[in-house]
Formats: sequence, C-alpha cells, structure tokens
Amino acid sequence: MANSINTNVGALVALQNLNATNKSLETAQNRINTGFKVANAKDNGAIFAIATNQRAEMGALDAVKQSIQRGQSIVDVAMAAGDTVTAALTELKSLAVAIADAPAHPDAANDDFNATRLALEADFDAIVKEIGDALGGANFDGVNLFAANTGAVYVTNSTTTKFELKAAAGAATTATSLGFDGANRDVATVQSAIESFTATLADLGTKSKSLDRQLTFTSKLQDALEAGIGNLVDADLAKESARLTALQTKQQLGVQALSIANQSSSILLGLFR
Repeated sequence: MANSINTNVGALVALQNLNATNKSLETAQNRINTGFKVANAKDNGAIFAIATNQRAEMGALDAVKQSIQRGQSIVDVAMAAGDTVTAALTELKSLAVAIADAPAHPDAANDDFNATRLALEADFDAIVKEIGDALGGANFDGVNLFAANTGAVYVTNSTTTKFELKAAAGAATTATSLGFDGANRDVATVQSAIESFTATLADLGTKSKSLDRQLTFTSKLQDALEAGIGNLVDADLAKESARLTALQTKQQLGVQALSIANQSSSILLGLFR
C-alpha cells in the first residue's frame, strides 16, 4: 500500500471501528438505562410488535379482573342477604309449629283467649317483612340478583366471553314468591320456602366459587404474559454490565488506534529531512 498524505487508510479503518464501538456502547448504555433490550420498534420491529400486543392483552385483562371482582361483590351481597333470610326462615319454622299448637277461640273477638296465638302471628309477620326487606335491599352497583330482570345479568370473565349471574327474564325472589302472602303461617309453607330458597343460595354459592377460580386464573394469566414479555424485551443487566466494561475498554483502544493512524502523515515528513 502506497504511503500517501491524501488518503490515510489506517485512520479510516480505525475510525470505522471506533464508530462501531461507540454505537455498540450506546446500545449497551440504553439497555442499562431502560432495562430493555427492545425498548422501541427500532431495536427489533417484530419483537416490539409482539410485546405491544401482549401488553394490550394485559391491559384488557385488568378490565376483566375488575368485572369479575364486581361480579363477586354482587354475589357476595346477595349471599349476605341470603344468610339473613335463611336465619329468618329457620325462626319462622319454629313459630309456625308454635302457631299450629296455639289454641284458637271460635270467637275472634275474645282477645284474652287468643292473645298467645296473636302474638305468635305478629312475630311471624314481622319476620316475613324482614325477609322482604333483606331481599329487596341486596343491591350492589344497581344490581340485585333477587330482583326480576328482563335481560341477563352477567360479567366479563375473559377478553372474549361473559359469565352469567342470572338468566334473562329471571323471576324475583320475594317474601310473596316464597309463599308468604299474609295468611300462610303453616309449617308446610315455611318448609317449602326453605327448600326453594336454599336451592337459590346453592346456585349463588356455585357462582361465587366459579368467580373465585376465574379471578385466580386471570391473575395467573397476567403473570404468565408479563413473564413472557420480559423474556422478549428485558435486558440481562449482568450481561450488559460486563459488555459495557468491555466496550469502554475497546473504545479507549480505538481512540488510541485512531491517534496512531493520524500520526502516519507526520512520519512521512521525516523522509524529506
């Protein structure tokens, strides 16, 4: 290769190598600063697109979790009211037995004779009203699973499906629907109400457990997606730290190499002395 003051090939090569080192050094520093090996589409378009889609999926799952938790609250409020009603029905059965055993005088105006029966019936009616109040007050966020509904009551349990809490055209559960119309205070009516209402509560309990499982699954799915995204875009900081040290050393050597190459034209002056 000819010695020339116009073209310094050594300096050109040294500069190219130094630029490449500086570029790699910048990449390593960015990875350490951000914690990402793929921080934007420029780093890796395909991986960035995949990660962006999965992040959107995680965001959608946040909304799914909120919907499931809302469903849990709706069911929990209904079940809390159900516990009150169950306790009341148990007490009603005892009262119904007592009423059946209480003597009734042929003359309804004979209050002294009928005082015990009348007191028992008053207690019975008061508890029936409490049942109606509990069922009517089981509201959460405007939803009462004991109220009549025209459309289905549901929550979103995945990004593509819904979970039904109550079917469309569901009938109301009230004191009247349980058989208490003001005159029925017999044991058979109470027993029928207990059987009917416990079946309703059993269905609510099944739905509550299902919502718990769905919430657990959604949380695990989010964790898996987060780990998957991390595998795609997260930087290995230990590796990048070691790489940064090596590149800094290489950069210093590159600067020295360029300095040496730039001195070659000065060496040529010695030929003319």
